[in-house]
Amino acid sequence: MLHVEMLRRGLLTWVSRVGGLLVLLCCSLSLFYVMTCSPPHSDNPPLTHVLPHAGSNHAKLGLIIGGGTGEIGGARAPAQSPPGAHSYQVLLQEREEQHRLYISSLKKQIAQLKEDLQERSEQLKKVQDSLKRDTGGPAARKESGTQSQGGGHGDVQGVKSHQSDLQEFLRSQLAKAEVLSGTRFPSEYAAVPFESFTLQKMYQLEMGLTRHPEEKPVRKDKRDDLGEVLEVALRSLNTPPSPQDSRDAAGKRETSKVYTPSDFIEGITRTEKDKGSLYELTFRGESTSEFKRLTLFRPFGPLIKVKNERVDTANVLINIIVPLSRRTDKFKQFMHNFREVCVRQDGRVHLTVVYFGKEQMSEVRSTLENTSREVNFKNYTLLQLDEEFSRGRGLDVGARAWKAGNVLLFFCDVDIYFNADFLNTCRINTQPGKKVFYPVLFSQYNPSLIYGGPDHIPPVEQQLVIKKDTGFWRDFGFGMTCQYRSDFINIGGFDIDIKGWGGEDVHLYRKYLHSNLLVVRAPSRGLFHLWHEKHCVDELPPDQYRMCMQSKAMNEASHGQLGMLFFRQEIEAHLRKQKQQPNAQKT
Repeated sequence: MLHVEMLRRGLLTWVSRVGGLLVLLCCSLSLFYVMTCSPPHSDNPPLTHVLPHAGSNHAKLGLIIGGGTGEIGGARAPAQSPPGAHSYQVLLQEREEQHRLYISSLKKQIAQLKEDLQERSEQLKKVQDSLKRDTGGPAARKESGTQSQGGGHGDVQGVKSHQSDLQEFLRSQLAKAEVLSGTRFPSEYAAVPFESFTLQKMYQLEMGLTRHPEEKPVRKDKRDDLGEVLEVALRSLNTPPSPQDSRDAAGKRETSKVYTPSDFIEGITRTEKDKGSLYELTFRGESTSEFKRLTLFRPFGPLIKVKNERVDTANVLINIIVPLSRRTDKFKQFMHNFREVCVRQDGRVHLTVVYFGKEQMSEVRSTLENTSREVNFKNYTLLQLDEEFSRGRGLDVGARAWKAGNVLLFFCDVDIYFNADFLNTCRINTQPGKKVFYPVLFSQYNPSLIYGGPDHIPPVEQQLVIKKDTGFWRDFGFGMTCQYRSDFINIGGFDIDIKGWGGEDVHLYRKYLHSNLLVVRAPSRGLFHLWHEKHCVDELPPDQYRMCMQSKAMNEASHGQLGMLFFRQEIEAHLRKQKQQPNAQKT
């Protein structure tokens, strides 16, 4: 009865809050509609997009699409246009598009809130009806009886039967888990280890992104989980025992000590993903040699179908944006893979290359034109920025240069290898206004160290094997990402003030984490970072230089392989001794 009443109050509170939020969003939408001022439209709007660099009047942007200078989608830009009026009109168009996308996003959120409100209202009505039938007193029971003599009784019996089935299932989960007795495992690799914890720290085998073997629980779900476990344990210890349970195993009557969090010494926990989580907590007892041990188990419930939807990716175009400065040999290798995967296998891709500087620009243009002739591929854009290389700036310019409606963006680097399966994964795990995809790519170690020298290195396609000796999951990198252009514009894009290597991708990732969009973060078996030698220049700030050096160290080889290199002299000395021993025995 208490639980149902609390649920009813909680739903009423939630409905009132959602209603207030709905009103607030409607007001915001109206305010933006009033404040938005559309710029005047001319009959022949400019088709090129000039984005001068912030704080600089000398940044130049050249535009080449499909091999032709100044052409977008087959139409040529006007020959001349006054610089001031052109820049002003471009800025107005950009502002108008941002407002339009934001209003569209608000409308979608309002529609979603209306659906959620209707769903919660129906759930509340069902709970109220159930409350009236089960605990509503004589009047409610009489009303239920007049409606149907057997119907109300059948509903109550159905609820009780469902609760009984659920309890039986949870008890079976406890029986199947390795809690009260051991389980036979085929090898040491099949055993599920425990993690230990105290009031302040978590000691973990799977260290995650922080790489710390011990730390304060950073994730909120871990903090809430352990906090609830400790709270339940203390409540159980401080609940007065019944007369038959007031003696311990030795027959002594237990004292009524009040346990506090300071009495907690340590605990251990582990999770069997198909059964539940086990917790064993140790507290100080009445004396230094006496302890209290509590065992708690959180069983996992049965699977619940949440959604069954059809995802059609046939018309989902991906705009792959690659910032580039020199490195033409790597770009040729990238285009070889692009031609095979994106053109011949997938066929639903547009390529945007943002090139910094003028040196080797002709080689990049020639590579694109050769690809276009060989496979009849015209869906590419080449943008030139006459300024210092900045990855965030290049990706930001490439994303904003697209004017053909909303499009799925894939921010990529020239040393990335991907297959057709990844492109579909990119499409499936993104949704405008709802979720963005941050894949964890597999980073390749130095092939010369892996295969014992440059003469033994196989072709690139044969190197892409996911094993601990060939590479590692690059879970500290957030540069490769799939997201819709509307989400990128609404979130504010990149911090273009960051120069050179690293930092801009983390800032964008944190923006999405602070938003209401779902961030999908998962390893991708079809996305690889090809090894290349890193150069950390002295001009980088200390924090960026440290990040660069850490990445450089991790890219070379595994821990075991680096150890073999470090102890190479000892290993070679041992081998020489082993060869000399048979010769000494013969003499």
